[in-house]
Amino acid sequence: MNNDDTENSGPPPHGAPSASPISAPAPSQAGGTGPLPLAERLRQEIGGAFLGQDEVVHQVLVALLAEGHVLLEGVPGLGKTLLVKALAQAFGGDWGRVQFTPDLMPTDVTGHAIYDMKSGEFRVRRGPAFTQLLLADEINRAPAKTQAALLEVMQERQITIEGETTELERPFMVFATQNPVEQEGTYPLPEAQLDRFLMKVVIDYPNEDEEVAVVTHVTRGSSGAGLSIAAVNRVTSAEEIRALQAQVTEVRVEEGIARYAVQLVRATRMSQGLMLGAGPRGALAMIRSARAQALMAGRDYVFPADVKDVAIPCMRHRVALAPELALEGQGVDTVLRAILEQVEAPRA
Repeated sequence: MNNDDTENSGPPPHGAPSASPISAPAPSQAGGTGPLPLAERLRQEIGGAFLGQDEVVHQVLVALLAEGHVLLEGVPGLGKTLLVKALAQAFGGDWGRVQFTPDLMPTDVTGHAIYDMKSGEFRVRRGPAFTQLLLADEINRAPAKTQAALLEVMQERQITIEGETTELERPFMVFATQNPVEQEGTYPLPEAQLDRFLMKVVIDYPNEDEEVAVVTHVTRGSSGAGLSIAAVNRVTSAEEIRALQAQVTEVRVEEGIARYAVQLVRATRMSQGLMLGAGPRGALAMIRSARAQALMAGRDYVFPADVKDVAIPCMRHRVALAPELALEGQGVDTVLRAILEQVEAPRA
């Protein structure tokens, strides 16, 4: 973590040719190159430390390539910090962590200017947001003003202190965590702010075999209480990640597939099970994520299945469950799955 203070510093549609698999030469420190696509190498390295959460790792990589931010939800102890550290190590990036508390000020996140008595000048003390991967732990424990400061950084990808604006180094990605159990003393994010996150990724408990693997891995020859990222190799670079992000924007989306994403969003607004439907950003998030998933699969075009795969993580935080269903213990994901079954996908 380098947040030290610095001074002012299938067959393609319509007969299109198949795309070649995504691959990039690994840096020399990555331990050699191989035939695996870059996304698969990243998935393997992160999955070697973040055990039993393959779907979570996949969704995070989709968000990374789509240049989106992720809202992580899960009870404590499921490895959210480990996930961010492992991802940063896999591409040699910087990472930072902020523990959000009720007394956290906006300048504690972005930084501030302080007067240097020796030089007689003001100097900028950079906050932890000056990084590439930022973990905002328990974001709903900070007041709205501090939440808004972070969300502004997410949107603009730049920070202004005393009139001096600094662009954040790409890739820049925020992982904001929420504890779904403890709600006392929290400031829930309003819908307009939740909409800034590309995805809401839910980290659930591992199954029994996966949990045994975690316990065995942690306790083997170690007295530590958590998994280590020591075995995670650097398999790419920030420059290569930026190149892939640029390629995502070139992935083709047929009009029928874009219409399918819009129909899914509009269906949430008419659903009896939802009190609030998704806005237009929901369809945009699905298309951005579907493009990234297609690129990870080695395609330069989007299938309807790509949209369907990312629909729930892209929409679950943009809708609100009807009170009667909440009282019955049903979840948003159940309603969204029903919508996915009801809305007919176009033929590829």
